[in-house]
Amino acid sequence: MVTGNHSLPADAAERTPPGQTLTQGFPVLHYGSVPHYKDVAKEWDFRIFGLVEEEVRLSYDEFMALPRQEFKNDIHCVTTWSKLDNVWEGVPAAAVLNLVKVKPEAKYVMLHAEHGWTTNLPLEDFARETSFFGLKHNGETLTPDHGYPVRAVVPHLYFWKSAKWIRGLEFMAKDKPGFWERNGYHMYGNPWKEQRYDFD
Repeated sequence: MVTGNHSLPADAAERTPPGQTLTQGFPVLHYGSVPHYKDVAKEWDFRIFGLVEEEVRLSYDEFMALPRQEFKNDIHCVTTWSKLDNVWEGVPAAAVLNLVKVKPEAKYVMLHAEHGWTTNLPLEDFARETSFFGLKHNGETLTPDHGYPVRAVVPHLYFWKSAKWIRGLEFMAKDKPGFWERNGYHMYGNPWKEQRYDFD
Protein backbone atom coordinates (compact mmCIF):
# COMPACT_ATOMS: atom_id res chain seq x y z
CA MET A 1 0.00 0.00 0.00
CA VAL A 2 1.34 3.42 -0.94
CA THR A 3 -0.06 6.58 0.59
CA GLY A 4 -0.82 9.77 -1.37
CA ASN A 5 2.35 11.53 -0.25
CA HIS A 6 3.66 13.50 -3.23
CA SER A 7 7.26 13.29 -1.96
CA LEU A 8 7.37 9.57 -2.69
CA PRO A 9 9.44 8.43 -5.68
CA ALA A 10 7.57 7.63 -8.88
CA ASP A 11 8.42 3.94 -8.58
CA ALA A 12 7.38 3.66 -4.91
CA ALA A 13 4.55 1.22 -5.61
CA GLU A 14 6.73 -1.32 -7.42
CA ARG A 15 9.37 -1.08 -4.67
CA THR A 16 6.88 -1.81 -1.91
CA PRO A 17 6.31 -5.51 -1.14
CA PRO A 18 2.76 -6.85 -0.75
CA GLY A 19 1.09 -6.09 2.55
CA GLN A 20 3.43 -3.19 3.35
CA THR A 21 2.63 0.49 4.01
CA LEU A 22 5.21 3.20 3.40
CA THR A 23 6.37 5.44 6.22
CA GLN A 24 8.44 8.62 6.23
CA GLY A 25 9.45 7.96 9.84
CA PHE A 26 11.67 5.27 11.32
CA PRO A 27 9.55 3.23 13.77
CA VAL A 28 11.25 1.75 16.81
CA LEU A 29 10.45 -1.90 17.52
CA HIS A 30 12.41 -4.35 19.63
CA TYR A 31 12.11 -6.89 22.41
CA GLY A 32 13.68 -6.14 25.77
CA SER A 33 15.61 -3.13 27.02
CA VAL A 34 17.81 -0.81 24.96
CA PRO A 35 21.53 -1.22 25.73
CA HIS A 36 23.34 1.90 26.93
CA TYR A 37 27.10 2.14 27.29
CA LYS A 38 29.00 4.29 29.74
CA ASP A 39 32.22 3.73 27.78
CA VAL A 40 31.48 1.99 24.49
CA ALA A 41 35.18 1.62 23.59
CA LYS A 42 35.68 -0.50 26.72
CA GLU A 43 32.34 -2.28 26.85
CA TRP A 44 31.73 -3.28 23.21
CA ASP A 45 33.59 -5.84 21.12
CA PHE A 46 32.79 -8.10 18.20
CA ARG A 47 33.41 -11.85 18.06
CA ILE A 48 33.66 -13.96 14.87
CA PHE A 49 33.48 -17.66 15.65
CA GLY A 50 32.03 -21.04 14.74
CA LEU A 51 33.21 -22.72 11.54
CA VAL A 52 36.30 -20.54 10.99
CA GLU A 53 39.94 -21.57 11.00
CA GLU A 54 40.67 -19.16 13.83
CA GLU A 55 38.28 -17.10 15.96
CA VAL A 56 38.63 -13.33 15.90
CA ARG A 57 37.61 -10.77 18.50
CA LEU A 58 37.70 -7.12 17.51
CA SER A 59 37.74 -4.24 19.92
CA TYR A 60 35.44 -1.28 19.31
CA ASP A 61 38.34 0.74 17.91
CA GLU A 62 39.41 -2.11 15.62
CA PHE A 63 35.88 -2.52 14.27
CA MET A 64 35.52 1.22 13.69
CA ALA A 65 38.77 1.18 11.72
CA LEU A 66 37.40 -1.29 9.15
CA PRO A 67 36.65 0.02 5.64
CA ARG A 68 33.37 1.90 5.29
CA GLN A 69 31.17 2.85 2.40
CA GLU A 70 27.78 4.38 1.67
CA PHE A 71 24.74 2.22 1.03
CA LYS A 72 21.29 3.18 -0.21
CA ASN A 73 18.37 0.82 0.25
CA ASP A 74 14.73 0.20 1.09
CA ILE A 75 13.85 -1.58 4.32
CA HIS A 76 10.75 -3.64 5.13
CA CYS A 77 9.57 -4.53 8.63
CA VAL A 78 7.54 -7.65 9.35
CA THR A 79 5.04 -5.41 11.16
CA THR A 80 4.10 -4.09 7.67
CA TRP A 81 5.92 -0.76 7.38
CA SER A 82 8.49 -0.03 4.67
CA LYS A 83 10.88 2.91 4.40
CA LEU A 84 12.40 3.80 1.02
CA ASP A 85 15.67 5.50 0.11
CA ASN A 86 17.61 5.03 3.31
CA VAL A 87 21.20 6.22 3.15
CA TRP A 88 23.64 4.47 5.44
CA GLU A 89 27.31 4.53 6.29
CA GLY A 90 28.64 1.17 7.28
CA VAL A 91 31.16 -1.63 7.09
CA PRO A 92 30.51 -4.03 4.19
CA ALA A 93 29.90 -7.64 5.15
CA ALA A 94 32.83 -8.53 2.89
CA ALA A 95 35.21 -6.51 5.06
CA VAL A 96 34.30 -8.66 8.05
CA LEU A 97 34.39 -11.91 6.06
CA ASN A 98 37.91 -11.00 4.96
CA LEU A 99 39.08 -11.16 8.58
CA VAL A 100 38.60 -14.92 8.83
CA LYS A 101 38.97 -18.08 6.80
CA VAL A 102 35.52 -19.64 6.75
CA LYS A 103 35.45 -23.43 6.64
CA PRO A 104 33.87 -24.97 3.52
CA GLU A 105 31.09 -26.65 5.47
CA ALA A 106 29.76 -23.31 6.74
CA LYS A 107 26.47 -22.56 4.98
CA TYR A 108 24.66 -20.36 7.52
CA VAL A 109 25.38 -17.57 9.96
CA MET A 110 23.84 -16.65 13.29
CA LEU A 111 23.96 -12.99 14.21
CA HIS A 112 24.49 -12.52 17.94
CA ALA A 113 23.37 -9.32 19.65
CA GLU A 114 23.07 -7.89 23.15
CA HIS A 115 20.93 -9.70 25.76
CA GLY A 116 21.52 -13.01 23.98
CA TRP A 117 19.34 -12.02 21.02
CA THR A 118 20.00 -13.93 17.78
CA THR A 119 18.80 -14.24 14.20
CA ASN A 120 19.79 -16.69 11.47
CA LEU A 121 20.30 -16.44 7.73
CA PRO A 122 22.09 -18.27 4.92
CA LEU A 123 25.74 -17.34 4.48
CA GLU A 124 25.12 -16.37 0.85
CA ASP A 125 22.56 -13.80 2.00
CA PHE A 126 24.89 -12.32 4.59
CA ALA A 127 27.70 -12.19 2.03
CA ARG A 128 25.73 -10.13 -0.53
CA GLU A 129 27.18 -6.80 -1.60
CA THR A 130 24.08 -5.15 -0.15
CA SER A 131 24.64 -6.53 3.37
CA PHE A 132 26.63 -4.46 5.86
CA PHE A 133 27.08 -3.30 9.44
CA GLY A 134 25.36 0.06 9.83
CA LEU A 135 26.96 2.87 11.80
CA LYS A 136 25.06 5.91 10.50
CA HIS A 137 21.57 6.38 9.05
CA ASN A 138 20.73 9.37 6.87
CA GLY A 139 23.87 11.17 8.01
CA GLU A 140 23.38 10.65 11.74
CA THR A 141 25.09 8.19 14.08
CA LEU A 142 22.66 5.45 15.03
CA THR A 143 20.65 6.18 18.15
CA PRO A 144 20.50 3.56 20.92
CA ASP A 145 16.91 2.74 19.87
CA HIS A 146 18.09 1.91 16.36
CA GLY A 147 21.07 -0.21 17.32
CA TYR A 148 23.99 1.99 18.39
CA PRO A 149 26.88 1.41 18.08
CA VAL A 150 26.49 -1.19 15.30
CA ARG A 151 23.56 -2.96 13.69
CA ALA A 152 23.45 -5.49 10.89
CA VAL A 153 21.59 -4.44 7.75
CA VAL A 154 20.36 -7.17 5.39
CA PRO A 155 17.84 -5.15 3.38
CA HIS A 156 16.49 -7.84 1.06
CA LEU A 157 14.98 -9.69 4.05
CA TYR A 158 12.47 -8.50 6.63
CA PHE A 159 14.15 -6.06 8.97
CA TRP A 160 14.18 -8.30 12.05
CA LYS A 161 17.02 -10.11 10.27
CA SER A 162 19.01 -6.85 10.55
CA ALA A 163 20.01 -7.35 14.17
CA LYS A 164 20.39 -4.26 16.35
CA TRP A 165 23.22 -4.01 18.90
CA ILE A 166 25.16 -6.74 17.15
CA ARG A 167 28.08 -8.33 18.98
CA GLY A 168 29.06 -11.38 17.00
CA LEU A 169 28.87 -13.59 13.97
CA GLU A 170 28.74 -17.39 14.18
CA PHE A 171 29.28 -19.59 11.13
CA MET A 172 27.29 -22.84 11.05
CA ALA A 173 26.94 -25.92 8.86
CA LYS A 174 23.19 -26.25 9.44
CA ASP A 175 20.45 -23.70 9.85
CA LYS A 176 18.92 -23.19 13.26
CA PRO A 177 16.38 -20.67 14.49
CA GLY A 178 17.25 -17.45 16.24
CA PHE A 179 15.12 -15.66 18.84
CA TRP A 180 12.12 -14.62 16.75
CA GLU A 181 12.35 -17.72 14.57
CA ARG A 182 11.94 -19.86 17.70
CA ASN A 183 8.89 -17.77 18.51
CA GLY A 184 7.01 -18.31 15.25
CA TYR A 185 8.72 -16.09 12.70
CA HIS A 186 9.76 -17.43 9.32
CA MET A 187 13.22 -18.99 9.03
CA TYR A 188 14.09 -16.93 5.94
CA GLY A 189 11.85 -13.85 5.80
CA ASN A 190 11.51 -12.78 2.16
CA PRO A 191 9.24 -9.69 2.16
CA TRP A 192 8.25 -10.18 -1.49
CA LYS A 193 6.84 -13.60 -0.60
CA GLU A 194 5.34 -12.32 2.68
CA GLN A 195 7.35 -14.89 4.66
CA ARG A 196 6.40 -13.38 7.99
CA TYR A 197 5.57 -16.44 10.06
CA ASP A 198 6.46 -20.11 10.00
CA PHE A 199 3.06 -21.16 8.60
CA ASP A 200 3.48 -18.92 5.49
